[in-house]
Amino acid sequence: MAFKIASSPHLSRRFQTSTLMQRVLLCALPGVAVQCYFFGWGTIIQLLLAISVALFCEASVLTLRKRPVLATLKDNSALLTALFIGIAVPPLAPWWLTVMGAMFAIIIVKHLYGGLGHNIFNPAMAAYVMLLISFPVQMTSWVAPSVIASQPLDILASLQMIFFGGTQAEISAYKMGFDGIAMATPLDTLKTDLAMGLTSTESLTKSIFSDGYGVGWFWVNMAYLAGGLAMIKMKLIRWHISVGLLGALYVCASIGFILNPDTHAGPLFHLFSGASMLAAFFIATDPVTAATSVRGRLLFGALIGVLVYIIRTYGGYPDAYAFAILLANLCAPFIDHYMKPRTYGHRSRS
Repeated sequence: MAFKIASSPHLSRRFQTSTLMQRVLLCALPGVAVQCYFFGWGTIIQLLLAISVALFCEASVLTLRKRPVLATLKDNSALLTALFIGIAVPPLAPWWLTVMGAMFAIIIVKHLYGGLGHNIFNPAMAAYVMLLISFPVQMTSWVAPSVIASQPLDILASLQMIFFGGTQAEISAYKMGFDGIAMATPLDTLKTDLAMGLTSTESLTKSIFSDGYGVGWFWVNMAYLAGGLAMIKMKLIRWHISVGLLGALYVCASIGFILNPDTHAGPLFHLFSGASMLAAFFIATDPVTAATSVRGRLLFGALIGVLVYIIRTYGGYPDAYAFAILLANLCAPFIDHYMKPRTYGHRSRS
């Protein structure tokens, strides 16, 4: 019997990489559909743009590297990276933002390190951080959810805004709620209000919040949670990283809320705001850049959860998953080194 050495992802079930990526994509579709429902045609346009650019860059680099193009494209890894970039970019962000993100993820983060299985950072998150640091205004300009928007978005208006831009008045109109209050993400709204001296209770009375959660964002997170649980059920991922991440975030948020409820949001708000469920089940569990042992995966997820809460509470960015995941990616080899499972038949050193 031949002994085969291969790069990650390594799976206990006999899945090909293309099958794994394909099923992850299918499990992400409910979340993508709900996100499109609340934030309009812009999300679909950004997705299609990111997918087109990512596949083109993947094919171009493979050609330059004299690697098989069609066989590699069929592994669906570039498609999955493009999906995460497309849903992370604001719906009405200019087209060049998505193009730059997809190019950076595929060419620099993925292939510069040798391609799938060799990259040390999650490509989509590295691209997101690059865009957020370089273009903070464009990357934080989210539209109001459709259910409370003062001016609903149609496909023609979305195309116009993405590819040709618009006046400041048009941009402001799309970002307004029906009560004339400028919209931002729930996390950004809360963070800004706390900095202005409002309490969390006072901030949560705004129209962007509903029953203590962000309008639209709660259901987006619920949809990604459903997809994540389906992946665990199908054994596409293991539960350790997701549970470690969400558990650590819940504990940290609970402590902060108990100590000072006026300046800290409750734990459920943190769990169902921003990219919590998407990151916990679809991004942090990337088998290439995450820890691999059982205890290592729990620690890896917990590290992300703690970092997310610290950055959200004391840092300059309201949603911190991209930064937390990249920092955890750096720690993954260290975690694996010190969290090795004991070899069967050998007694651990006391």
